[in-house]
Amino acid sequence: MIRLAILFVLMTSSVGVSFANGQVSKKEKDALVALYNSTDGSQWKASWDLNAPVDTWKGIEVKNGHVVGINLFMNNLNGTLPEGMSNLEHLTQLNLAFNNITGVLPKDIVKLEKLKVFRLEMNRIKGSLPEGIGNMQQLEVFSMFNNFLTGPIPDSFGKLENLKELNLSSNNLEGGIPKSIGNLTKLEVLGFFENKLDGGIPAEIGNLGNLKELVLANNQLDGEIPVEFGQLASLQILQLQNNRFNAYTGLEKMDKGQFLVFDTDSKTLNPKFNQIHFDRTRMADTKFEDDNEN
Repeated sequence: MIRLAILFVLMTSSVGVSFANGQVSKKEKDALVALYNSTDGSQWKASWDLNAPVDTWKGIEVKNGHVVGINLFMNNLNGTLPEGMSNLEHLTQLNLAFNNITGVLPKDIVKLEKLKVFRLEMNRIKGSLPEGIGNMQQLEVFSMFNNFLTGPIPDSFGKLENLKELNLSSNNLEGGIPKSIGNLTKLEVLGFFENKLDGGIPAEIGNLGNLKELVLANNQLDGEIPVEFGQLASLQILQLQNNRFNAYTGLEKMDKGQFLVFDTDSKTLNPKFNQIHFDRTRMADTKFEDDNEN
């Protein structure tokens, strides 16, 4: 019994030392090393010493022996994202924005079901968005603006009811805006600027009572602006220019004093819409941030 007790103490002590030294499971470490190798880690602005504890690696956050955060914003990643990212099953934040990542999204990335922040903007990622994205139901931020994404916007985005920011601007996405987007009642930022989206704006967008920024400019959207836009009482930034709308009657239901930025192609709206305090404005589609909290 004494020997068993000593063995137990030694085992638990070694685990404690492992956690204290920032070590993680082999499976998680291997996933990080695969990311390092597939994106030319030796050439990163801030590279990793693969022999050092994982929690000393640039941009890696470890809690309780698990990788929970990766922030390699603007770190000169060149290459593709590897399969096996799903082995980082405790990951809550992934920020690889402003790099040179190419290729397509790994198929298993939708298995990161604890992920809250997903930032891959300003890369060179191509291909379509996975329908399985609806499995990532803890997501609060999904941002992939300025890539080369094609295909439709998956209807399953409507399952991400915790989402506060969805930005897919400046890609080559086609098809219509899914009605399911209207399920995202916590959404504050919705950016589909500069794609190839067509069809009308779903009336369900009017359900987004917390929406502050809506940027749909530079697409091929048509029809008329839904009257349900009158329900968007929190909206401050609205950009609809360079589309094919044939009626703007829905905008007449909105409070003209609520906007910081308002851009459409309409020539008949009340001029008060354009009396903007320019010192308070910014173009929503050109907002770039290194948000270390995200």
